[in-house]
Amino acid sequence: MADIVGNKTIRDIWDEMVWINGEKTVLIFHGCDDKIQEFSYQHFNEEINKTANLFLDLGIQKGDKVAIQLYNCPEFLMSWFGLAKIGAIMVPLNTQLTQEECEYIIKKCGGVVAAVIEEEFLPYYHTNGQIPDNGIKHLLLARSKDHTPGTINFWENKEAQPVKLKENRPLTSDDVAEILFTSGTTSMPKGVVITHANMIFAGIFTAWQLSLRNDDRFLTIMPAFHVDFQLNTMMPILIAGGTLISVAKYSARRFWKQIFSYQATITECIPMMIRTMMMQPQQKWEKNHCLREVFFYLALTEKEKNEFEERFNVRLFNSYGLSESLVGVIGDSPCGERHWPSIGKPGLTYEAKIIDEEGNELPPNTIGEIYIKGVPGRTLMKEYHNDPEATRKTLSPDGWMHTGDKGYVDESGWFYFVDRKVNMIKRSGENISTTEIENVLMTHPKIEEAAVIGVPDPIRDQAVKAFIIVKDGEVLNQEEILEYCKGHMAKFKVPSFIEIRKSLPRTCTYKVQKKLLK
Repeated sequence: MADIVGNKTIRDIWDEMVWINGEKTVLIFHGCDDKIQEFSYQHFNEEINKTANLFLDLGIQKGDKVAIQLYNCPEFLMSWFGLAKIGAIMVPLNTQLTQEECEYIIKKCGGVVAAVIEEEFLPYYHTNGQIPDNGIKHLLLARSKDHTPGTINFWENKEAQPVKLKENRPLTSDDVAEILFTSGTTSMPKGVVITHANMIFAGIFTAWQLSLRNDDRFLTIMPAFHVDFQLNTMMPILIAGGTLISVAKYSARRFWKQIFSYQATITECIPMMIRTMMMQPQQKWEKNHCLREVFFYLALTEKEKNEFEERFNVRLFNSYGLSESLVGVIGDSPCGERHWPSIGKPGLTYEAKIIDEEGNELPPNTIGEIYIKGVPGRTLMKEYHNDPEATRKTLSPDGWMHTGDKGYVDESGWFYFVDRKVNMIKRSGENISTTEIENVLMTHPKIEEAAVIGVPDPIRDQAVKAFIIVKDGEVLNQEEILEYCKGHMAKFKVPSFIEIRKSLPRTCTYKVQKKLLK
C-alpha cells in the first residue's frame, strides 16, 4: 500500500500551509461571551511558534508529555501544535472529568511534566500553593490575568516570545504527537497513542471523504479535546487550506443562525443536535444556506433523518469510526450512491469485514463483529499507552482492528452498524440490540429520548430496561409505553423495566453514559 504521508510532520504541514495560504483565514473562534477571534494562517502559525518557544524555555524535551485541560479556545490549538512542533506529546483532558479521573489519567500516562489549564481546574493540580506529587513541574494558566503563586501566566509568557521557532528539533512522522484517553463510557479510559503520521493521514482522509476545498468553511461545536475536533475537523481543514469556525458552545436556538451568518459549507451533527434543532420554530430563511454536507454519526431513525433533511434542505453524510481508527473509516462516498441506513463502505486505504466469535468471516446479512484493517501508527492508532494486553486484544499482528461493535454487510458491500458489542443484551439465547429498541421507542410521539440497557436476570441471563425522557408538556406512563412496545417489537425485546427520567448522564460529546445507568 502506498504511504501518502511519507515522513512529514505537523511542523512540515504548517510550514507548507503558511507558504501557500499566508493571510487567508484559518480559524474563526466564537466564544461563549460572543467574542469573535480571527486568525490568518501566518498569524496563527506565529502564535503556535511563540507557544512552542514558551515550552522550550520551560525545558520541555522531545517525548515529554504535557496535559491540556481547556475549554474550546485558540490557546488549546496553540498548545497542541506548539507541542507537536518541538516533538512533545499532548495529553488532552476532558473538561468534565473529576479530580480523581484526572489523577488516574496522569498516573496512567506517566511522565506528564506540565499542564496547560483553566483557572477553575487549579485545585486538581495545586493545593495551598503546593503541587501534588504527580510529576507535573509547570502549571500554566491559559486564560487568566491572575498571577497565582506556583503557576505561570500562559498568555503573558507566550507574548514575550519571538514569532520564529527557536529550535528545529529532528522529528519524524512516526513520533508520537498525542495520547488521547477514550471517554470510558463502559470501562476505565485507555490512552490511544497517535503519531504525527496519524494526524496528517486523518486530515488527508477526511479532506478526501468530504471533498474539501480551500474555500470551504467547516463549522463545529465539538470540544477541542475530542478526536472528532482534532482529526475530523481541524486536520482536514489544515490539509485543504480551508477555514475552521469553532463555536465554543452549542445552542439549538442559535446554531442554524450561525451556519447562516458564517456561510459555513460543511458542518457536523449528532442525534441530540438534530432533535433539538427540530424543536425550534421554523424560519423562512433556514433553507437559504451554503451547506454542502452535514457530517453525521450515531443512530438516527429514518423518520428523523428525512424530516431534518427536508426541513433544512441538507443531506446527511453518514460515517462510522472510533478513536482508535482516527477517522470515519466506513462512510458514504464523496460522490455517487448513498444507501441509508447503511454506514457506507470502507474508505481510502481501509478494509473491513464481519467476523464471528471464532474469528471466521461471516457471509452477507449475518450479524457479527466489525473488523477494520489498516496500518498501526499510520492509518490506525499506534497502540494503547502502557497497556500491551489491551493493544494485543484490539490490534492483530496483520493489522486487523477488533472494534467491539456489531454489524453486518450486504451482498453489495454496504456495511450496517447494529450496536456496540457492550450494548448487546443476551436474553434467553437471543441477541438484542439496545439501539434497535431505542429507535422503536423514539417513534412514540410523546417520547423525547430513550436509553436501553441490559440488567441481570436470574432466569434469562439479562432483562431489558428502558430509561425514558418524555417530551415537554406531555404525560406518559409505564403501561402506555409497554403497550406501544408490544405492538412494535418482538415479545422477547419488550422491556421488563421502564424508568421515566428528566435527564440522562452524558459525555462531553452528548453520548449517554450507560455505565452510570447500570
